[in-house]
Amino acid sequence: MTFFLIASIVKIVVVFSVLMVGVAFLTLAERRICAWMQGRLGPNRVGPEGLLQPAADGLKNVLKEETLPAQADHLLFVLAPAISFIPALITIAVVPFGSPLSTRWGEVPLVVADLPVGFLYILAISSLGVYGIVLAGWSSNNKYSLLGGLRASAQMISYEIAMGLSTVAVLLLAGNVTLSAVVARQQQSLLTWNVFPLALAYFVFTVAAFAETNRLPFDLPEAEAELIAGYHTEYSSMKFSMFYIAEYSNMVTASALMATLFFGGWDIPFTHWDDAPPWTIWKTLATLVAFSLKVGAFLFLYIWVRWTLPRFRYDQLMALGWKVLLPFALGYLALLATAIWVLHDRLGWAYDGRFALALFGMNVLIGIPLVWVLDRGRLVSGSVAEEQA
Repeated sequence: MTFFLIASIVKIVVVFSVLMVGVAFLTLAERRICAWMQGRLGPNRVGPEGLLQPAADGLKNVLKEETLPAQADHLLFVLAPAISFIPALITIAVVPFGSPLSTRWGEVPLVVADLPVGFLYILAISSLGVYGIVLAGWSSNNKYSLLGGLRASAQMISYEIAMGLSTVAVLLLAGNVTLSAVVARQQQSLLTWNVFPLALAYFVFTVAAFAETNRLPFDLPEAEAELIAGYHTEYSSMKFSMFYIAEYSNMVTASALMATLFFGGWDIPFTHWDDAPPWTIWKTLATLVAFSLKVGAFLFLYIWVRWTLPRFRYDQLMALGWKVLLPFALGYLALLATAIWVLHDRLGWAYDGRFALALFGMNVLIGIPLVWVLDRGRLVSGSVAEEQA
């Protein structure tokens, strides 16, 4: 019990310290990548190659004046950033980020809390962040903040359902709600990574993850051109920064979930060396590097999309969530469950590369007509529909 408590405390300190430092440098990475895409230099004056820019930004926010609007609800105004900030940090606790570490006192699983209901924990905790955004918009007593809060609540409710349904597809294959079991299920070969048998579920999850984190092209709650800064218009100093820390922490969590649910988690492709005991420090380091590279690739995707795509109109955002993703996710789940039942119970196939390839073929057959319909504006009503009218 003593070893378990000490190991848990060490993991908590290390994971959350790395997360906070990583979020700080993620802001620098976004600014440098944005500058690279636009042919600029970006932050490069504070420290070597601008590496101390996040520290300078943090110091600036600490020293700035704390504002408290006279007509605001003072208690909720102060609590809202914390309500948004805390769920964003603790969601990462159930994501496994490496193979177990073998020590002289026993094995240490590289996950802060290996809960038997880890998947349900993520869905429950991640949905709490919207309360902080809504309360920030309402308590500020500002019409722009209120509109941003209302948009955020509508957007998150709209896309949370589609995200949950897309992850149910993973549970159908894994047969377990523990994320460690989901990773273990994908370790047979590269084909059994869920991105192949569940390609369309991954697509739905990715779109919903962009919407849930309020990133472009789904940043309607902030929409500087319309709402000044949205729900955090009246905030300053560290309370303002806490919303940004929450946004970037949610990006890291969503990227870690994409890697875990669809890309094998910490599994290293093209080898089974890391799949089974004996666990060594080299296996732990190698799987940790593999997981970090996958998460980094998805974070780059977040940044790439932000500086590439324009913002949706609000009616387009709602139409995509309710008219496309939700009914598609429901229909896809029904087809997937039927296919798994036929392959497993009727044909007697075990879950292997052949099984995954058959499901991938089904995804291709469904995906081609779906893209053909969406590409012509038949479901997402936008400027095309208006011109035809």
